[in-house]
Amino acid sequence: MVAASAALLSELDAIDGWPPERWADILNQVTKFFLGHADSLTTHQIALFDDVFVRLIDRVDTQLLTQISRQLTEAKCALPQATRRLALHEDESISLPILESGSLTQDLLIEVVQSCSGKQRLAVALRHDVGRPVSEALVRCGDQAVHYALAENKGAKLSEESWNRLIKLGESNQGLAQRLGRRRDIPTPLKRQFHSKLEDTRMRELNAMPGVMRDQIENTIATTAIVANSDQRPDYASAQAKMIELGRKGRLNDSTINRFAISGEYTNIVAALALLTGSPTDVIERLIASDSIEGLVLACKASRLDWATANAIARHRPGHSPVPAEELEKAKKTFETFSLSAAQRTVRF
Repeated sequence: MVAASAALLSELDAIDGWPPERWADILNQVTKFFLGHADSLTTHQIALFDDVFVRLIDRVDTQLLTQISRQLTEAKCALPQATRRLALHEDESISLPILESGSLTQDLLIEVVQSCSGKQRLAVALRHDVGRPVSEALVRCGDQAVHYALAENKGAKLSEESWNRLIKLGESNQGLAQRLGRRRDIPTPLKRQFHSKLEDTRMRELNAMPGVMRDQIENTIATTAIVANSDQRPDYASAQAKMIELGRKGRLNDSTINRFAISGEYTNIVAALALLTGSPTDVIERLIASDSIEGLVLACKASRLDWATANAIARHRPGHSPVPAEELEKAKKTFETFSLSAAQRTVRF
């Protein structure tokens, strides 16, 4: 049998001049047969299939090889050589199905981390179970997306040295620090040290933010024009009287103000935010008219409104284009970061 296998492989090696279509047909047939009998093959037969696959991989196009890569992830037995060739393939559409599949050796995963692209390393970092040697290689790779994935992957096992390295990186990377802060398996001494530094950094940022945002809001108010002609200005006196009455009845709340935003009743919104924040109506009017929405959402925070209402107010402002998703996300972060008291101090004029 060994001699017959060697003869078969020699014949495959000797073939020259066949068109890609014929090689593709052979690979399809071999794959179908292998998958259909994988659970009953002997060790020698598996090794023979492995040798055949290796010889066919370089003879077919990317599209077919991507298909074969996906199919082999369903096999009931492993083909070590073919798996390695596919996992290390430079085309990510071929390698990723293998890297996202079941068991691969740690040596192969480390080789992928050390020699392949960012997406391939990321696929390794996202695997359900990442052993310490692989995690160490991922930490050393210097790829921020990989570090983020590793920090969030509860199935990743890290050595103390790897935790140390990630924590050091987290001191200058807030996104990584936040992800690490949610991990419960950091060694206790490192966790205490990390949380202490994280809290110090966070407190410095929080203490600085109101002053910085106050300056931005003042600049917004100074540079945003509103209608100067009194004949064209809304009747805020009437709207404010209405808001006072709603407040007296306990109805000046998220539900009411959200409804104002959706129906475009921005005279009522200006009056409501002015009443709730203690700011003049012209300040609120300028915040609504401004292209920047961060000052406006802080006024909503200071009014004790929730993010859904602040979001509705920002998105339905008259005369404004739709707010880009990234700007809304930034404003949401500002809204969630500021405490109620800090928001009230920042927007009260």
